[in-house]
Amino acid sequence: MTSRHLVIGGDSRSLAGDEKAAVLLLALGPDFGKPILQELDEMEIRQLSRAMVRLGPITQDMLDTLLAEFVTTISSNGNIAGNSETTQRLLLSFLPADRVDAIMEEIRGPAGRNMWEKLSNVQEDVLANYLKNEYPQTIAVVLSKLATDHASKVLSALPEELAMEVVHRMLTLEPVQKEILDKIETTLRTEFMSTLSHTKRRDSHEQMAEIFNSFDRQTEARFITTLEERDREAAERIKALMFTFEDLARLESSAIQTLIQKMDKKELGLALKGANDTVKDVFFSNMSARAGKMLKDDMEAMGPVRLKDVDEAQGKIVATAKDLAAKGEIVINKGKADEAMIQ
Repeated sequence: MTSRHLVIGGDSRSLAGDEKAAVLLLALGPDFGKPILQELDEMEIRQLSRAMVRLGPITQDMLDTLLAEFVTTISSNGNIAGNSETTQRLLLSFLPADRVDAIMEEIRGPAGRNMWEKLSNVQEDVLANYLKNEYPQTIAVVLSKLATDHASKVLSALPEELAMEVVHRMLTLEPVQKEILDKIETTLRTEFMSTLSHTKRRDSHEQMAEIFNSFDRQTEARFITTLEERDREAAERIKALMFTFEDLARLESSAIQTLIQKMDKKELGLALKGANDTVKDVFFSNMSARAGKMLKDDMEAMGPVRLKDVDEAQGKIVATAKDLAAKGEIVINKGKADEAMIQ
């Protein structure tokens, strides 16, 4: 992050790149900040810690401005290139050049470092589409280095005649000379993996929609409002991609019933306590009269509840719905407000 003045009232304050990163980590808190810190080395953690110590007071306006800048930058860029050049530029913004050189050298390393692990994470049809233009002997070598379950999927995705030829080569495969293996690894790294990193970038608006989905409702509303003022088009794209608790009202009855079965009844009652009438009606209409009365009694017995607890309960229900969709138990199609969510 580059340095930028954050203007509050009539004053301005400039934050360096490491200070901006420190503010973001502090705002994320221990639960969400911990996974990020675990990816950093000791030197990076020390630098961020020093930046946190010297931050001083950060007002809500400053935090909103910084986070809005972060969201807008990602949204307006359209995509993010994850490659050696962008990684090196980012590291140079907060680490000494000699340390960056050492890190990049370690990452680049010898041609085969982690190559086979990386290939095992590539979708089988994508890898098969690339390999089908190679010699059967080369394909046999590559598949012999992959995890067996992934190799089987790639093999089945190849044209049948080529696949059988590869099987024959794998059955008679002898130890491959190091020079040949290095050449294959280098080719895969420079021709396939580098191309893949440019063609398989994730849509930044989709990624940001997932981040917004994780906010509590007050933070979400504040960010959407701020983003609408700065970039209405990006805000609208993000909102169109978000799946919220209110969207559950557009699920089919079978999906709602599946969701109810999976949810803890106490959390469901807490979530519905803060829901609008439409969502409540959808859930209660998909319960038996007895179950619905018991849940309503439980909700009434709760008395006043904290908005934070309601947000957390609703977030768990949304997360459960997404998990069910990922398992194929329900299908969530994000569309316009008047369109059904389940086909």
